[in-house]
Amino acid sequence: MNKLFVFIGATAGGWIGWLVGEQVGFMTAFMLSIIGTAVGIYYARKMAKEYLS
Repeated sequence: MNKLFVFIGATAGGWIGWLVGEQVGFMTAFMLSIIGTAVGIYYARKMAKEYLS
């Protein structure tokens, strides 16, 4: 179940980062997507630890 949380968090974070960054340009979208993915993974792991433990 932990991996599912991480997958969903990474996908959502990357998608949000891309949406924000594409207003400026492709490389900005790419960079913000990477940052969004990392943030999504962090919070997904935190949430999974809190709710599944």
